[in-house]
Amino acid sequence: MSRVGRKELPIPKGVDVKVADGVVRVKGPKGELSKAIHPDVSVSLDNGQVRVARRSDEKFHRSLHGTLRNEIQNMLVGVTQGYARVLEIIGVGYKAQLQGRSLLLNLGYTHQIDFPLPTGVDAAVEKQTIVTIRGVDKYLVGQTAAKIRAMRKPEPYKGKGVKYAGEHIIRKEGKTGK
Repeated sequence: MSRVGRKELPIPKGVDVKVADGVVRVKGPKGELSKAIHPDVSVSLDNGQVRVARRSDEKFHRSLHGTLRNEIQNMLVGVTQGYARVLEIIGVGYKAQLQGRSLLLNLGYTHQIDFPLPTGVDAAVEKQTIVTIRGVDKYLVGQTAAKIRAMRKPEPYKGKGVKYAGEHIIRKEGKTGK
């Protein structure tokens, strides 16, 4: 069996997990998430724990087993604690501001970029150069942060652009005199 898939998931207090009609629904203090289950994998609830089992030992079923277990774990963490990604904007004149449900970005282009936030994701702007993306769905938070970063990736010479907090940009030396 999968080492990851074999581990049982304890259900935290204040979280309600339901399995019905091939869908796992997790409801907690921060929100509600659902995930469709592949028919070859089964999810059961026993004594306040979630168990994931697979139908056979085929390679495809083994991969589904561990993946589904980790996705359910991400759902449990999301509805209790939530997820956040912090982006840093570096460059002269580069800044961000929040206007309603959209993020206005000045990233060195001739125009201002209007980035609408998807439902389930919130943003906070600190000091115009630090953007925090928060939400309950780990995939959606990461995907939103990646889309914002892709608008102006950090370049290797001066490091200007949008980067994740803690991300190390490998710098190049550039031209030398002679």
